[in-house]
Amino acid sequence: MTDTSRPRRSALYMPASNAKAIEKARGLPCDVVILDLEDAVAPESKEAARMQAVEAVKAGGFGRREVVIRVNGLDTPWGADDLAVAAGAGADAILVPKVSSAADVKAYNAAIEKAPQATRLWAMIETCAALFALNEIAATAKDTRLTTWVMGTNDLAKEMRCQQTADRAPFWGPLSLSVAAARAHGLTILDGVQNDIDNVESLVAVCEQGVQFGFDGKTLIHPKQIEACNLVFSPAPGEVDWARSVIAAFALPENAGKGAIRVEGRMAELLHLDQARRLVAVSEAIRDADAA
Repeated sequence: MTDTSRPRRSALYMPASNAKAIEKARGLPCDVVILDLEDAVAPESKEAARMQAVEAVKAGGFGRREVVIRVNGLDTPWGADDLAVAAGAGADAILVPKVSSAADVKAYNAAIEKAPQATRLWAMIETCAALFALNEIAATAKDTRLTTWVMGTNDLAKEMRCQQTADRAPFWGPLSLSVAAARAHGLTILDGVQNDIDNVESLVAVCEQGVQFGFDGKTLIHPKQIEACNLVFSPAPGEVDWARSVIAAFALPENAGKGAIRVEGRMAELLHLDQARRLVAVSEAIRDADAA
């Protein structure tokens, strides 16, 4: 399983100050657990949450789930210490907030230079300034640990002073451009949270919209959102069957060297072959993850 085929359908924020929540996360069917030191933790609990997050990562028990620590920003009283401690925890990734420029990425990357090589850098895209620097921010992936973006739609709405409508129309531009910039530089990208916890119908609609935009998965704020998110962000069986047919057809001797062929009455080009291979890889990774 490559990094790009690893399932990240559901990434659940859990307050690192809540020991029971962390323990519960070890048995939840989400693909990613984000131990949050930022928004979910009150100022007086920041230091205790930091140590609890590190202890949880070192203790393990999360199985096939990716474990990420979201730290406070370098512009806060806790950010530098968060990064220094999180760098030694051995988490799969460290998620940093309010990245607005390439310089921000480089500063965070330098702050975790002593982390294990496998620890990646994830960045929140949640400021108006970031929207005008998406390409330069994404381009830092070539010489930093940056692999993944997470949309911070609540903070972005606050900065834009826009309404969070059911169809998310105010975000169409930012979401689409962020996906395009991420793809241009090989990044994984996760959609923002859905605030209405109990409205499953709305959650499904927003997840379906996220798939249409091209997101790899979605960040969540409650365990009850996981099931719907996993379902929507999993490739449909029909899509996987078609992908396998495309792969098999291009492998036939009579199709060697061809750039476009006919598969089950539909045209398939080499670009569709690349898409098919990735879709099958993701599907198999999800199958293995769900069976674990």
